[in-house]
Amino acid sequence: MPTEVPARIMDATRACLLAEGYANLSTRTVARTAGVPVSQIHYHFGSKENMVLAMLAHENQRLVARQRQMYATQVPLSKRYRQACDFLDIDITSGYVRILQEAIAAGWTERAVADQVLAMLRGWTDLLVTVAREAEERFGTLGPFTADDVATLVAVAFIGGEALILLGDPDWSSRVRVALRRFGDLIELMEDRVEGRA
Repeated sequence: MPTEVPARIMDATRACLLAEGYANLSTRTVARTAGVPVSQIHYHFGSKENMVLAMLAHENQRLVARQRQMYATQVPLSKRYRQACDFLDIDITSGYVRILQEAIAAGWTERAVADQVLAMLRGWTDLLVTVAREAEERFGTLGPFTADDVATLVAVAFIGGEALILLGDPDWSSRVRVALRRFGDLIELMEDRVEGRA
């Protein structure tokens, strides 16, 4: 857990990033919002880029831990997947998805940002690989897909879906949410087949 001043700076970074986006984010605005001198940002983080990455890493670590805990429960996989879809709505409302998408966009031109964002996304995908392997063990072959393929496709579906939802069109938002939840329906069909209910 960050100490008081870094934590205040990261909270301010989050608020300013949500209000202004990465391109318009300034260390002066963050310092003013945090109630600290700009020198404290440079002392604790070194740069705007490092400040944003520290804040994103802190949030990401907490949310990956939440997902790991949820997927480690013994409820049916279809229910766990649907819980992940519920978490998406929570993460959109909290601003995390917007922050992640801002970091992805910043990574297109800033290599250090890209490297850290990719490392964070690998953490999510590694978790999904574990879940896909569980499905493979329980249900048998996943057709032409390996567990890694399934994990990559689900991760990409969520990342792309998040970007479309953030564009604010109700039709696209609805289509994305329905399509993502269909994976849960597919998992439930596979559970029914294994349990002899289909």
